[in-house]
This record gives sequence, structure tokens and C-alpha cells, in this order.
Amino acid sequence: MILEPQVISETEELLVLNKPASLIVHSDGRTKEASVAEWLLGKYPALKGVGEPWVSPQGERVLLPGIVHRLDRTTSGVLLIAKTDEMYAYLKNEFKERRVEKAYRAYVYGHMEKEEGRIIAEIMRSSESPRRWYARACDESDKRAAITEWRLLEHLADATGEAASYLEIHPKTGRTHQIRVHLASIGHPIVADHLYVPDRAAILGFQRPALHAYSISVIIDDEKKTFTAPLPPDFPA
Repeated sequence: MILEPQVISETEELLVLNKPASLIVHSDGRTKEASVAEWLLGKYPALKGVGEPWVSPQGERVLLPGIVHRLDRTTSGVLLIAKTDEMYAYLKNEFKERRVEKAYRAYVYGHMEKEEGRIIAEIMRSSESPRRWYARACDESDKRAAITEWRLLEHLADATGEAASYLEIHPKTGRTHQIRVHLASIGHPIVADHLYVPDRAAILGFQRPALHAYSISVIIDDEKKTFTAPLPPDFPA
């Protein structure tokens, strides 16, 4: 079965997609597989010249038609695609200035001790293989600081009795693996996160990290627009 994104909303300038888990946003320059970028070029060939290409470490030029932000392969959810150069430049600046509001839903191991929290830590790249990232405490004034806010939605337990928490998460910055690394750093990694807790048994029926990009809000023509991606089938809530 070939995974394809679903269209949430579309105008002449903006396309909003719901990306399924296991579908990459674009090629890594090493392997050939289905991607959001490939799907866009097939369905919307006019987007070929919108945005900026990515050059892989191998020197391959990868087209990113209208793609202004990304989701991890295993993360499902809402993705904004610019259909014009003007919208691409506008959205890119909105992300840069941190005016785009993002909300995620996630299941994590253990019961959170508080109703809400704020994580401030730099995201550092490990020198070990496989490629992963880790958090290093820093002050919020540090320009490298990554900030993640979370709110408890529900305490629950797996059929085995293992405790879990269902969270709403608001990343205030956009670093690689930020949410996954930050939550792992406070002792509540995302359920079934194969990279950051490889030896922990998956619970709640998840076969991939239990993380979903639930909604995104952006100002379009002086009006705040919020786009929501329905929870995927593997989310029990």
C-alpha cells in the first residue's frame, strides 16, 4: 500500500496536508522511496520551481516544491505547502520569527508529576551512530536554546499496567527531534520511540513514536488561520 498525504485545505496560494506516519517529507539523497515532495511534483507540477532545493551531503540536488517546514518520517500530521514564491517567502519568515503556532499530541511513558511544564535545553548532535540528538541545559537567553511547552491531557495505563501520559505539546522553536529529545531528557520519552528508547517495550499498541502534529496556526491576510490534522488511527484517544 502506497502512503499518500491527505489534503486538509487548499487555496491558490497555500496547500495544507495531513502527512501519514512512515512517509518521508523529502529524499535524503541516498535512497529512493516515496515522499511528500515526490507526491507534490506528481499532483502539482507547477510547484517545481517554488521554494529552494536541498543539496544532500552526497551532492544530490533534491527539489522541495513549496516545502517550508518538515516532520520526521515517523511523525504524522499537518504540513504547510506554499503554492507561490510569495507565500513561500512569507511563511519562511513567519517560521523564522517564531510567529507560527504549532500543537502536537503525544503519548509518553510514565505519569507526569505536574499538569504542565516548560523545557529549555539546547539540542546537540551526538557523534555516535546511529544519528541522534541529546539535550543540554542552557539559559533561555542563549540563542541556541530550544523551548518546548507541554500540558497534561490524561493519565492512563497500558493493558500491561505500565503508566503513560497523553500530552499536548507546543514547541516554541523548531530544532531537529526537539520534542522527542526534550521529553526524553525529563524522563518521559515518547512511547515506542525506537531511536531514543530502543530497549523499552512499546505500549498502547504503537509501532512508531506516538507523536502527531495536531494543528498549526498562521496569520494569512491579517487573519489567524488554524489547520488541524485529525488524529491517526493508531492514536487511542
